Amino acid sequence: MKKTKKIKIILNGKTRSFQKITSVYDLMRSLKISPDKVAIELNKEIINKKIIKSLYLKNKDKIEIVHFIGGG
Repeated sequence: MKKTKKIKIILNGKTRSFQKITSVYDLMRSLKISPDKVAIELNKEIINKKIIKSLYLKNKDKIEIVHFIGGG
């Protein structure tokens, strides 16, 4: 029986674990968040949303997701 390695990331200050390698896009889908309405920071760098499908998370990555809010 093959054991799948877990990865742990920090998402908005909270630790989350995943059984398989996950792309940033897959993470956004699992959180039910539209990438069009947020800014995504990976390890203190804002990432280009055009590459989120090919950008895979690694153990100990830190992700911050910031929602845009309008006001007046």
